Parts: sequence; structure tokens; C-alpha cells
Amino acid sequence: MKEKIKVKLTLEDGTVYYGKSFGATVAVAGEVVFNTAMTGYPESLTDPSYRGQILCLTYPLVGNYGAPAKSEENDLYRFYESSSIHISALIVSDYSFEYSHWNATESLDEWLKRNKVPGVYGIDTRALTKRIREKGAMLGKVEPEGEEVSFYDPNKVNLVAEVSTREKKTYGNGKYRIVLVDCGVKYNIIRNLLKRDTTIIRVPWDYDYHREEFDGLFLSNGPGDPKMCMATIENIRNSFEKEKPVFGICLGNQLMALASGADTYKLKYGHRSHNQPVIQVGTNKAYITSQNHGFAVDNTTLGKEWDPLFININDKTNEGMKHKTKPFFSTQFHPEASGGPTDTDYLFDEFIENIKRQ
Repeated sequence: MKEKIKVKLTLEDGTVYYGKSFGATVAVAGEVVFNTAMTGYPESLTDPSYRGQILCLTYPLVGNYGAPAKSEENDLYRFYESSSIHISALIVSDYSFEYSHWNATESLDEWLKRNKVPGVYGIDTRALTKRIREKGAMLGKVEPEGEEVSFYDPNKVNLVAEVSTREKKTYGNGKYRIVLVDCGVKYNIIRNLLKRDTTIIRVPWDYDYHREEFDGLFLSNGPGDPKMCMATIENIRNSFEKEKPVFGICLGNQLMALASGADTYKLKYGHRSHNQPVIQVGTNKAYITSQNHGFAVDNTTLGKEWDPLFININDKTNEGMKHKTKPFFSTQFHPEASGGPTDTDYLFDEFIENIKRQ
């Protein structure tokens, strides 16, 4: 094996880590975050909610099951959450140069190279994660030997506009017509809706969907600061007057909150894992959830017509909201998680039941 190129990861507080290159050998910058999941890196890397971020995976060995085939189902890549990789760079402790999986067609290294995304291995991801937990999410840059790049703050741009569909698209031919506002939608959200006798009209983030005929409104996940999406917020606010069922996930939860008059704020280092516990407010029901977000809804700012729906057991942050009398609800976590867990998949059924009752 030829000698690997040395790579430097620099955080905005001046902390420097050294590792070796795999994937593309390019210099990039972004926000450094960590994910604690043991599996699911193909889904994470293609999740549009990671746009502009340098992702550190805390599970030590990564790459051992390669990258899956790009087979299509309903015009969607079956084993991915979008059509491309969205992270800016990947940081791992130990990269597996050999892979084995029944569905793998190439290595993680090859996949990253094709998408021009750098990877770094040999970094102490435990130390990096501890640093982020203490200091909060920080800007960072990945620089191979001989290359330099400036720091870049992705939260200062409208990342949603970068990942949203550019045109209206229709999926399925079911009984219930759903307008899906694409702020960076994960494919498994579309798959879950299609299983439930729906026709999905997927529209851009700033599209005025009130000209469409539909039975329910779905607000997708997406990257960055929700306050960048003022056009979406205004459209949601107008939708509340129509009283058609609304279901929001992740960024959709934050956009619904802002449309209702509540506020959002940036979390210290975000929630990114497969095993975040939440409790349903007013019950003793706890669920294990998958999450990926850096902003949260401020529960103290919810209006009198709204209640929190779920609360994070670890830090007591908002994990969803619901209207007291109208069929509007949302979750901060991902009920559709592909990679698991799927404890809250039933919420898609509740959304359809709200539509049936109209």
C-alpha cells in the first residue's frame, strides 16, 4: 500500500489534529459535528441535513461494508437518502480498506473520490468529540499537505436553497394528495408516505403550493438555520388558516414553530445519533429515535394554542409540537429513520388518519 497523504484538521479555536487521507485529496471547510451511530454511514453521508458540515463518526471502524448499489425504486435511489453526498468531509478513527457486504459495489474510499469529498482517518475521534462537547460545534477545515483553505460558516447561507428540488415532481398515484415542501427531504420520508396510498407533490422550499389541490401538507427535514427560510415560513403561516393536516419533521418542526410565532435557537453541539430517547408529553411513553439537527425550538415561546409533543429525555429540549385543536403536529426527530430505530414510524399513520377525518 502506497504511503498515504497527511492531512491536518484545524478547529477555529486553534486545536489541530493530524491524520491520513482517503477519498478525495482536496481542502475543504465547514462546521465540525459528530454522530454517535454505529451503522448507517451511507444514509448519513447522503442526508441533505448535513450540508456544509465536516462529519466526525465516533464509531471507531468505518468503511467495512463499502457503499451500496445505486438501484432505483420510484425514481429514488433505494439505499441512499438523496442522489449525492452532502457532507463536506468525513472524519473517522480507523478506515477499513477491505469491505464486504452483499449489496456493496465499491469501497467508501472510491465513493468519496467519485463525489470529490475528502476523508481523514487516524484522528483521535474521542478527543475531537470531547472537544466539541466542551466547546460546542466549531468551524473547521481539512487541509492535505501543501493545500490551504479559509474557514467557512455554512450557517450564514441559505443551505436549504442549495439542497431543495428545483422543480415540482410527482410520485405515486394514491388516494391522498400530499404536498411535500422539500427543504432537503430524505428519500425514506417519500418512501414512507408512498406506502400509505398517497400521491406526493414534491415542491421547492419557497414554492407557493396554495395553487395546488392537496389533502395534507408535509414539511421536510433540511440543513442550517430555519430563519433563513422566510418564504417557507410565510407559506406555512398561510396554510394554518386552511386547517388542512400538517406534519413536519426536523427542520419542518422548527419552521412550523416559527410560523406559529415561536422562536428557535442553535444548540451547543446538536443531536446526531440513532439512539436519542424522547418522551411523549403527558404520558409515560418513551421512544428511541434517530436525530440530526443543530437548532431547536424554544418551548418557552410556544403560543397558547400549541403544546410540546415530545421532550428529549437527556437535555429536556423540544422534540415536537402540536396544535391543541387543529390537525397540525411535528417532530424534531426522524420517524422515517433508515438505519433505525423505527419506533415512531406510526406517526405517518397518524398524519394519514388526520387527513381521513377531514
